[in-house]
Amino acid sequence: MFDDTTAAEAARILIGHWQAQTRLAALPASCAPASRAVAYVVQSHWQALSAKPLAGWKIAATSIAGQKHIGVDGPLAGRYIAERVVPSGGRIPFGNNHMKVAEVEFAFRLGRDLPPRRTAYAEDEVFGAVAGLHPSIEIPDSRYDRFETVGAPALIADNACAHWLCIGEAMPDTWREMDLAAFAPVGRVADKPDVHGKGANVLGSPRIAMTWLVNELSAHGITARAGEVVTTGTCLVPMAIAAGDHVEGDFGSLGKVSVSLT
Repeated sequence: MFDDTTAAEAARILIGHWQAQTRLAALPASCAPASRAVAYVVQSHWQALSAKPLAGWKIAATSIAGQKHIGVDGPLAGRYIAERVVPSGGRIPFGNNHMKVAEVEFAFRLGRDLPPRRTAYAEDEVFGAVAGLHPSIEIPDSRYDRFETVGAPALIADNACAHWLCIGEAMPDTWREMDLAAFAPVGRVADKPDVHGKGANVLGSPRIAMTWLVNELSAHGITARAGEVVTTGTCLVPMAIAAGDHVEGDFGSLGKVSVSLT
């Protein structure tokens, strides 16, 4: 039986590897989650790492290419621990990062709670609760040697590869009238060529992705809370990074975000 004690043991193993910057092949069969529902129970134990409220949520695998790369058939949600979120211009330790990529993403900040309910939230309801939009750079990582092959429940238990997040200043409120699906952010790493993306790369639109996240949480009895940010997935092909790199996400008239890897 997969009870909370079993979920806590799975989380203990994964968190231990996260803290030690080591990896494992797979969770033991005795505590490996077999469904999304129990995987989110495992993931909930990550919050015990922080003395602060949850910083927010990420969505992994919002593109078809991303889903194929990690062998899943849809997006996954993960938690951002407050101590792993830095402001634009900050520094992030590269450490023993396994994935070695940076992702440029839209990050919506909620202004009020969206609690679980039986009926799905419509897009206009979700965006009625959004207080602002920020540029962001995610530096993901996984605790598995072969994260591409372990499957969706194992990845959700591993916090959907959440690791570090850099958040920029709030964008001008003009974003509300813009077609975010057509918006084309640019990513830069050190002196390498620019990488161009598009909002449509995340489930067709960042607005669709944001709505998906709220409904995914609702389906599993989780409230999306005021003050939390939600990153909606990378708008461009993940950019290869190394220690010492400076990474920038350029959203044109909506602002920029940057972080240095130490």
